[in-house]
Amino acid sequence: MREIAIIGPTACGKSSLAIEVAKEANSYILSLDSLAIYKHIDIVSAKPTKEEMQEIEHFGISLINPDEEFNASLYLKLYSEVKEKCKKDKKNLIIVGGSSFYLKTIIDGLSDEPDYSKEAQEKTEKLLINIKEAYEFLNNIDPKVCKTIKPNDRYRIEKALLVYFCTGKNITDFREKNKKLTQKNRIKIFEIEIDREVLRGRIKERTKKMIQDGVIDEVAWLEKNYTRKPKSMNSIGIKETLEYFDGKINKKELADLISTHTAQFAKRQNTFNNNQFDEIVKKPKELLKKEIVDYLLG
Repeated sequence: MREIAIIGPTACGKSSLAIEVAKEANSYILSLDSLAIYKHIDIVSAKPTKEEMQEIEHFGISLINPDEEFNASLYLKLYSEVKEKCKKDKKNLIIVGGSSFYLKTIIDGLSDEPDYSKEAQEKTEKLLINIKEAYEFLNNIDPKVCKTIKPNDRYRIEKALLVYFCTGKNITDFREKNKKLTQKNRIKIFEIEIDREVLRGRIKERTKKMIQDGVIDEVAWLEKNYTRKPKSMNSIGIKETLEYFDGKINKKELADLISTHTAQFAKRQNTFNNNQFDEIVKKPKELLKKEIVDYLLG
């Protein structure tokens, strides 16, 4: 059994490449997408179609409800289970998606987290009243981790602050000194290289298709059934649609905002991938397929 990861910015064609390769290289696919893991968030997360998932067995898709928690530790457990199934079924494994911090977890392992004291929780909650100030505070004590966290990512900011107030160490240093004895995994990584303007065009087309496919109805259903409180409801595509419901933007502005935020996210994905991974095979999509198939079958 061999395993590889296909990464790259959103809308660059990772999923379609993975399916093409899987058909030729006797493989299962494990989604590396922090949004596709949720049930009912289908259009926003651009999940593979039912037909595609019938052709190739996929894992990591539609496993939990939008109000349930999912994190790197749970992803590592999922990965271990899928890897064992691949070995049993004599299949290769293709890990594909844009949530590369999960891939980082697979490769490097996890660190133990401390038990959060009441005092640490109170200090963290007080800071989080103003998320911008909380992010600035975190950036002053741990600029390295802030390169991987969005200024509005309450969940990850909260975790980093809790670790700091519990231990007196920033989360980067704490994790480095408290590695779990989890097995590190060597996974060959392939990254799709794509021209920035071409990618922007693909993002606009994907956004247009999302709206045509009924993203407004999907988000309305999600809000009705899960409210706006879950972390998943702050995802790109959902949060802009909620603004549309509130009358803050019109339908054209909705499409423009989703496209803009997606392009910004794609830039952050590229930055993370460039900073976190070594020995990446980085080529345009049309040049990667043969190389990946040859590697998996070799």
